[in-house]
Amino acid sequence: MAKMVKKGDLPQKICQTCNKPYAWRKKWARDWANIRYCSQRCKSEAKLDI
Repeated sequence: MAKMVKKGDLPQKICQTCNKPYAWRKKWARDWANIRYCSQRCKSEAKLDI
């Protein structure tokens, strides 16, 4: 059985749009190095600012 990891022990990043911290998610496992935004909304807002 796999060892459980506490939510507080997961890696975190700061969103480039809203400057709030967000934690690693399993669906981001393959592309974690390239994730820059906490949500689709922040990603969309960042594209509008360009």
